[in-house]
Amino acid sequence: MKTVRTEHELIISVRDAGIGIAKEKQSHLFERFFRVEGESQLTYPGLGLGLYISAEFVKRHRGSIWVESESGAGTTMSFSLPLQ
Repeated sequence: MKTVRTEHELIISVRDAGIGIAKEKQSHLFERFFRVEGESQLTYPGLGLGLYISAEFVKRHRGSIWVESESGAGTTMSFSLPLQ
């Protein structure tokens, strides 16, 4: 986990060393009920609501949320919130 404070915002990032997320699926990650599916993801159940709820929470607090990932190279999930 990494936390950075700038003059106007707080940025929090969490990185894993998992299977990563293909670029073409990343733009859909924060949609309601979206689940990344494929041969590698069959063992990861879920409803597809966790990232959607997180994104809504961050947006309602005037923040931003994003993902940086590459298949086979892990994922970094980050969000920022304004300090004022």
